[in-house]
Amino acid sequence: MTPTEVSNYVDAASAALGLRLRQDHRPGVLRYFTLASEFATIIDAVPLEPHHEAATRFTPVEPREPEE
Repeated sequence: MTPTEVSNYVDAASAALGLRLRQDHRPGVLRYFTLASEFATIIDAVPLEPHHEAATRFTPVEPREPEE
């Protein structure tokens, strides 16, 4: 998203949610949404197929040393 698009999105979202955004908070909010937009661009670049479904359960495993 361009800086103008991010600004417009933040304005529209805060209005839709009835949130008043303080002027001293605005730069940080805009930085966060810019960062989130950049992450979304990276995620959107990964091609997904129908078999790439979300996991129903996460099971952590113990870390192990790499094999040589």
